[in-house]
Amino acid sequence: MTMKAEQGGNAPLARLKLAGRVLLMAAIVAGIALAWTNRQSLSPSAIEAALSHSTAAPVLFLAAHVVASLLFIPRALVAAAAGLMFGLWWGLVWATVGSVLGSAAGFLVARYINSGVIDLEALPRFGPYFLRAERGGWPVVALIRVLPIMNHTFVNYALGLTKVSFGAYLLGSLLGQIPGTVAFVEFGAAGERAASGRPGWLVPMLIGLAALAVAFLLRYAFRKRVPES
Repeated sequence: MTMKAEQGGNAPLARLKLAGRVLLMAAIVAGIALAWTNRQSLSPSAIEAALSHSTAAPVLFLAAHVVASLLFIPRALVAAAAGLMFGLWWGLVWATVGSVLGSAAGFLVARYINSGVIDLEALPRFGPYFLRAERGGWPVVALIRVLPIMNHTFVNYALGLTKVSFGAYLLGSLLGQIPGTVAFVEFGAAGERAASGRPGWLVPMLIGLAALAVAFLLRYAFRKRVPES
């Protein structure tokens, strides 16, 4: 009798959680559709024009970065916009913070929505690759992140489906995303200087290229150190 009463008491809570997951998924799908239909307006210059004229530009940028991380908007566009908006050094700061916040948001959303619904092992091609993060921890997360081969949002959601700890995920994401963030921000800053006719665009361009080279070297080094199984 008591067990039945407990099950009856848990039923409304279970339905509420299910409704929350469905609503959250619907909101994300609607956001993805909206972003896709307005993709012409998502260039770095358009993002910069929309956000940079406000005194709260850093806060708006961070909020936009989190939203972009949930809607499959390429991180390269947002990081390049940071270079356009804030320049070399502050662009790196805000792009790094926004990237970590966006990564955390996608990870937590996937972990909340999934709750055993999706079996990552059943996913072809990518499933076993992401499951390595459960055994390898933050180094494997960094390996996955270090080169922008897979979409940022996809990686966030996929790693949220694994059992990797949140702390290991954040550390690996932070370290793995640094080379790409440096490259994209520097390219954005170089583009802003070149477009405005100001000198000094060559240095950030070279820094960006060097950051991409470092990313390739780091990925090679990580793959040598991290076991396949």
